Amino acid sequence: MDIQILGAHNRESRSSKFISLLIDGILAIDAGGLTSSLSLEAQQRLKAVLLTHHHYDHIRDIPALAMNFFLQGNTINVYSTSSVYDALALHLLNGSLYPRFMEEPPENPVIKFIPVESYQPWEVEGYSIAAVTVSHRGLTVGYQVTSPEGKAVFYTADTGSDLIDCWQYVSPQLLIIEVTAPDRYKEFALEGGHLTPGLLKQELITFREVNSYLPPVVTVHMNPELESEIEAEIAVVAKAMDTPITLGYEGMELHL
Repeated sequence: MDIQILGAHNRESRSSKFISLLIDGILAIDAGGLTSSLSLEAQQRLKAVLLTHHHYDHIRDIPALAMNFFLQGNTINVYSTSSVYDALALHLLNGSLYPRFMEEPPENPVIKFIPVESYQPWEVEGYSIAAVTVSHRGLTVGYQVTSPEGKAVFYTADTGSDLIDCWQYVSPQLLIIEVTAPDRYKEFALEGGHLTPGLLKQELITFREVNSYLPPVVTVHMNPELESEIEAEIAVVAKAMDTPITLGYEGMELHL
């Protein structure tokens, strides 16, 4: 399984993009930095997009992706929760801002939206996918994706603390998890449903207690202006936990 981090941050600039992951060139998770990171040809190779929640930095590129598929006469499957469907239908693909690509063309809509339920695995192109509820504002799910060869990655999406229930449903060889800000923003993180390095440490301790192991960890959704501070604190956590923890970055390639 080859995983590419297309966007690794919670703010966009010339050097930082909103969240988006790409698995084996055909499965995308979140669409914050999706179309801006892929050629038109690479976009057409996508078989599915998995969206974690309705916040803008995770769904932003869906209209652009839909337009590109429409102009090629192709369709794309988009999987997510009902709240994401509502956000797309009411705000982005509402016929005013962008065409209603979940309804048009009537005979074969460009976006085939498929609702997901937590803890109910399904298959896409031979991959087993399971949505798992995490701790964030509104209904948010992370995704465990398992390849036909049995390699598994779990991406938490945006999440706060208290993931003990989540950890009982996943067993990945790689954990991609958010860390938005350094520890001096702990109260902000707790209020907004995000993690700091110190909060991450507690969640990794719980993961190890539940699963009796700890996989390599890659962090995403960092605030780019605070990244050096986050990195220094993550290094302390990695040493204490005796496990690799790496900050993700745009263009980062991972292999399982």
